[in-house]
Amino acid sequence: MSDRIFGGFGLALAIFYIWAASIIKDSFMVDVVGPRAFPYIVGTIIALCSLYFILRPDDEPEWPHMREFTEIVFAAAVMFAYCFALPELGFVISTIFATAYLTWRLGTAPLWSFVVGLGTSVGIYVVFHLILGLALAEGPLGF
Repeated sequence: MSDRIFGGFGLALAIFYIWAASIIKDSFMVDVVGPRAFPYIVGTIIALCSLYFILRPDDEPEWPHMREFTEIVFAAAVMFAYCFALPELGFVISTIFATAYLTWRLGTAPLWSFVVGLGTSVGIYVVFHLILGLALAEGPLGF
C-alpha cells in the first residue's frame, strides 16, 4: 500500500512538473530544442517511475529503522543548508563541505571525505566554469 501512495504522490508531482514546464515562455533566442525539453524529459521519467510503483508495488516494503531514517533527514538538511550557503560562500566552498559530509556518511574516512569533497568541487568548477564558461555562485574569495 505504501508503494502505491508513494507512486501517487510521484505521479502528481510529475503532472505538476510537466504543467509547470508547459508554461515556460520562449525567449527571443530559442534553440532547436527549446527551454521545455529537459523539464518534459524529467517529468516523463518521474511519471514512468511512479506508474511502476503504482502498478507493481512490493509485497512487504522494508522501511528504514530510526537510525537510517535520521541519516536520511540529516542528508536532506545538508542539501537545504547547501542551497542557503551557496550564494554566501560560493560554489567551491559550499560544495566541498556538502560533498565531504555526504561521502563521510556513506562510509568514507573523514580525511578522505574532505579530499573527495575538494576534488569533486574543484573538478566541477574547472569543467563547468573554466572550460564550459557557465556561471557558478561566487563566494567571498571570488570562486
